[in-house]
Amino acid sequence: MLEERERKEPVMNPFQKNESKETLFSPVSTEEVPPRPPSPPKKSSPKICGSSYPLSIAFIVVNEFCERFSYYGMKAVLTLYFLYFLHWNEDTSTSVYHAFSSLCYFTPILGAIIADSWLGKFKILSLVGLSLIALGTGGIKPCVAAFGGDQFEEEHAEERTRYFSVFYLSINAGSLISTFITPMLRGDVQCFGDDCYALAFGVPGLLMVIALVVFAMGSKMYKKPPPEGNIVAQVMKCIWFAISNRFKNRSGDIPKRQHWLDWASEKYPKRLIMDVKALTRILFLYIPLPMFWALLDQQGSRWTLQATKMNGNLGFFVLQPDQMQVLNPFLVLVCIPLFDLVIYPLISKCGINFSSLRKMAVGMILACLAFAVAAVIEIKINGMAPLQPGSQEIYLQILNLADDEVKVTVLGNGNHSLLIESIKSFQKTTNYSKLHLKTKSQDFHFHLKYHNLSVYTEHSVEEKNWYSLIIHENGKSVSSMMVKDIENKTTNGMTAIRFINTLHTDVNISLGTDTPISVGEDYGVSLYRTVHRGEYPAVHCKTEDKDFSLNLGLLDFGASYLFVIINITNQGLQAWKTEDIPANKMSIAWQLPQYILVTVAEVMFSVTGLEFSYSQAPSSMKSVLQAAWLLTVAVGNIIVLVVAQFSGLVQWAEFILFSCLLLVVCLIFSIMGYYYIPVKSEDIHQPADKQILQGEVINLETKNTKL
Repeated sequence: MLEERERKEPVMNPFQKNESKETLFSPVSTEEVPPRPPSPPKKSSPKICGSSYPLSIAFIVVNEFCERFSYYGMKAVLTLYFLYFLHWNEDTSTSVYHAFSSLCYFTPILGAIIADSWLGKFKILSLVGLSLIALGTGGIKPCVAAFGGDQFEEEHAEERTRYFSVFYLSINAGSLISTFITPMLRGDVQCFGDDCYALAFGVPGLLMVIALVVFAMGSKMYKKPPPEGNIVAQVMKCIWFAISNRFKNRSGDIPKRQHWLDWASEKYPKRLIMDVKALTRILFLYIPLPMFWALLDQQGSRWTLQATKMNGNLGFFVLQPDQMQVLNPFLVLVCIPLFDLVIYPLISKCGINFSSLRKMAVGMILACLAFAVAAVIEIKINGMAPLQPGSQEIYLQILNLADDEVKVTVLGNGNHSLLIESIKSFQKTTNYSKLHLKTKSQDFHFHLKYHNLSVYTEHSVEEKNWYSLIIHENGKSVSSMMVKDIENKTTNGMTAIRFINTLHTDVNISLGTDTPISVGEDYGVSLYRTVHRGEYPAVHCKTEDKDFSLNLGLLDFGASYLFVIINITNQGLQAWKTEDIPANKMSIAWQLPQYILVTVAEVMFSVTGLEFSYSQAPSSMKSVLQAAWLLTVAVGNIIVLVVAQFSGLVQWAEFILFSCLLLVVCLIFSIMGYYYIPVKSEDIHQPADKQILQGEVINLETKNTKL
């Protein structure tokens, strides 16, 4: 059973020979191996409030809080910046978002190489990572977690395990505040007459400066393990030599060796080979992990886009679509202490061996369920959305702006009636009528009966569009004009408005943007303008000779409105309001279950995996393994990018696809985890000579063969 395997102790050396350490360390090859730098003198660092936690941890955690505030604050508004400001479509916005995320999680491998082989974790954090923000995330990510773990003495392994939970709490505290504040800076503040993206990106940049200052303040308290040479290059050379040496010695007369990396023993020292063995075992276990991140990171892209199709009015508060992401860090802050102090101890008391790998597998299953719920929500949203016209179809609504009732007959080819309606003056239509075309484009004839007059007119239409037939007075008769409505009947959470001006003079309408809406005289029609959801009780308007204001009322999430500016006797200038597209009906609160599921999944998978990666890593390769962990995030984002660009699936089907893929990956990961035997923390962190002494016995057969 898996729990039995995980309880096994590492093989200990039963033979204690009085060999010198030089004999144990000397490689059999003549190639020179870079010497290990001398160990720094043991330094007793001050503790926090008499506990076993080093005071230096406080500076590292605060630094991580500020850096994560910057990163997540910028990412919170990124998708909507692409969608609203750059006017990219949803697939392109999603792809670029995940391409950026992938790059942020790919550069840590470069940062880890520099940290382990050249500058060390402290210098790469303070000098490179925080000075060059564009590449800085690659310098910070692989180092800060491992650097914090380095501050603990080996006898404080339990406190070090708890540190990773505190570390993750600081990440999500920064994320919580930033994902709540930056959307407010974007939407509630106006810069240059539009959303203030400059402020939304500028405040996170300021936090990076604060992160640098805080981290530098603790400089004298840090334990700074020196770099240990170009570890990545040594690992790659060792692996390559082992593979090539194995192929050179394929004869059946040559005895087999316990491990394929033992074939490098002719050239490389035992310590390096042991470390590479531990590294490759963990890297093999990392292979299925990217699929989890492919789901988790869609909170900032696909889930935010889903939120734009929902109603953010909660009664006591109105949430913007990108503010819904604040749920994740908030729930993480709740779940981490809940799991560490309550749930995990209860499971342990029940006699269940809830190992790290089992926690990660359960996290994968919960993420699958989260995306299944997201798919159900998406199907429900689609059911409430306006119908889309198909091939050789249009939707038509008729607006009567005349002073009396008008009977409208729509005539098709052969003058047979397609639609007959009697429309009262300023009657608000409830829906569009579907009309079928003979070809992709067609001319429709309209018969308008007004008082005792009959007016015939003709208008051209094209398939897959929405149209409004505007009827208005023309002297003692009536005229009509055909206006194409908004091309895409979804407004991505924004409110779309346009105006018809019945006055005999041009009108300029100011909505707080840099360019006013200009509407021509005598039934001129403006272009659409998108605005934020809210109340607009007094919108400033101006003609050549007077200023006035219009009450537009509530402009709700996802709706499209048409306003007709009219002059009513004894009431002055008014705005007659009609709703072309109804507001989003489904509350954004329905996303709560999927956020709860994915957050619990993250706590069980990510926090556990972070600590597991550190505990299983050889002491010389901790930053490299942390970078490899982050590299799985990069690959996960690439998966989303590929699916978004090439799948061609509707959104709910895409959610189901990701859910099923992760379920399959979870099964594979569980099988791999069954055969994985964890290394004890005290064994992986023990002195090098003791590790090699054990390695001599483990590889005794190899050494005899070599002799």
